[in-house]
Amino acid sequence: MARTRYAPDRGLTVRMTLTMFLLGLVFVAFVALIIGIMAAVHASGAAIVVIALIFGGGAAFISLFYSDKIALAAAGAREVSPQEAPELHGIVDRLCALANMDKPRVAIAPTRMPNAFATGRNSKHAVLCVTEGLLHGGLTNEELEGVLAHELSHVAHKDVQVMTYASLLAIVAGLLVRFAFYSELFGGGRRSNNQSALPILLAIMLVSAVVYAISFLLIRLLSRYRELSADRSGALLTGQPSALASALVKVSNGMARIPTQDLRSAEPLNAFYFAPAMKLTRGGGAGGGGGPSLAAIFSTHPSLERRLAELEKIQRQLGQAAPR
Repeated sequence: MARTRYAPDRGLTVRMTLTMFLLGLVFVAFVALIIGIMAAVHASGAAIVVIALIFGGGAAFISLFYSDKIALAAAGAREVSPQEAPELHGIVDRLCALANMDKPRVAIAPTRMPNAFATGRNSKHAVLCVTEGLLHGGLTNEELEGVLAHELSHVAHKDVQVMTYASLLAIVAGLLVRFAFYSELFGGGRRSNNQSALPILLAIMLVSAVVYAISFLLIRLLSRYRELSADRSGALLTGQPSALASALVKVSNGMARIPTQDLRSAEPLNAFYFAPAMKLTRGGGAGGGGGPSLAAIFSTHPSLERRLAELEKIQRQLGQAAPR
């Protein structure tokens, strides 16, 4: 298939590549440490790694190939035909033509929370879902187009694949810890004395805690980069960064009116959503504002302020490039 017309962001691409490299480095170091620790007691370390890779790979396979069905089921969404939602399909048709990409399936989720998400391993096996709250949330056609362009960028750039591969490292690391722990607890103790088993268990748990923390933070950082990249690509495709910025503000304000209980029930889909299902505050938000914070470190999305600032830069760039 031909490349899409979504504009690449070289700076973000470099940072995302570096983040993936660091994740791989952490994983390799972790595997080496676990094998070394296990070899100090018995020779089953390599077998444990292989088993963890098999189970982790299976989990990643299911997540990658069935992410669309899982996400639709979690959102309670249903696919709609062009006859059922002609205006929505019309916007998607236009954007896909602009981007030179296959049209994904289109679905609507019956919730008043204004949001959207797209998932699927590629454009031929993808679904774009919008909520009823977004469709009836007072967005103009240009603003809705900006939101959908952002989501289609995730599909065009195969972000589900990227995040699945990144998460695979954390999944395998977690499984490796469990297998190693239970191997020592139920097997290693019979081949070594109790005095040597306890330090081994403590070493495994310490290494795993450090590796999990580093992997978690790197994956969150990668996710925030993907969101900024999708904002940029979507804004450049439509040529209207200000419309996407306006949509961000409206969606964020609309989110603030949704009961906290409803937002919490939607949190499992935060990594997919256009905007995270949480209360956003100026200066803090989902990802922090002016400075580092726990919200900024743990969020899957950049702060509202950061996203608006980046879109404002793009608006200025387009204005400077426009003929006078």
